[in-house]
Amino acid sequence: MKVTRENDAIVIDIDFDHSKPNWFLLNSDRHWDNPSSDQAMMKRHLEKARERNAPVLDFGDFFCAMQGKYDKRSNKSSIRPEHQNGNYLDSLVETAVDFLNPYRDLLAFMGPGNHETSIQDRHETDLTERLVALLRSNGSQVCKHRYSGFTRLNFRRKDGRVRGSKVMWHTHGYGGGGPVTKDVIQASRQGVFLEGVDLVVSGHTHDAWVMPQATRALTCKNRIVESERLHVKIPSAKNKHGKDSWEDLKGMPPKPIGAYWLKAEFSSVHDAIFLDVERAR
Repeated sequence: MKVTRENDAIVIDIDFDHSKPNWFLLNSDRHWDNPSSDQAMMKRHLEKARERNAPVLDFGDFFCAMQGKYDKRSNKSSIRPEHQNGNYLDSLVETAVDFLNPYRDLLAFMGPGNHETSIQDRHETDLTERLVALLRSNGSQVCKHRYSGFTRLNFRRKDGRVRGSKVMWHTHGYGGGGPVTKDVIQASRQGVFLEGVDLVVSGHTHDAWVMPQATRALTCKNRIVESERLHVKIPSAKNKHGKDSWEDLKGMPPKPIGAYWLKAEFSSVHDAIFLDVERAR
């Protein structure tokens, strides 16, 4: 894997193996430092990523970071023991490096979510940038991505030439999602302004779904071509429901937890690379 920033996008180059699936781990809303987040599951996902040699992509809210000053929802009982000190935000970054460092060669990018941007607004420190900088000082290629932005996945043959390329657009997410729509309505809205995109990823609402959207276009030779664009909503690793939590007091329903595996696989019948996803539990 090679990760670079080129103009307005992050480019991930993969040595593509035609004989088997090529995997990526898609994470969002891990809220890693929250006591109600399943760190054992996160570790299990990272170990599986090691087994599959899968680049790891994070779409924001890696940190929960809600227990500092000026946060109306802060509760000192909701802090892990290793973070109960006078330099709360510093300790989040330092211990996160310890957690991720064994997998630093797999990390492709980390983007900020609404929790990290809230900390930046209130405390004038960028937790994502600090974490990425420390991981890079340890030899990682990981880049900081934007809250929303483009990523190009280049699948290279053994001779170095690009066999195929896929474009991904992501946003950490926005809005409340809705107990009925589960934020699915945003996929239709995003489809209006996104062109030439193969995969759309978002998180934020802690829902989990995959929705293919069929597209139709006319080539320069006036032939109709049809394809599919995948929309993926990534769940969280945190579940505080049933514990008289803030979520319970607001009447919010329980949410699925986990992540998603993105699978890129070559089809000799179509002479093309296809994308699919599977739940990571």
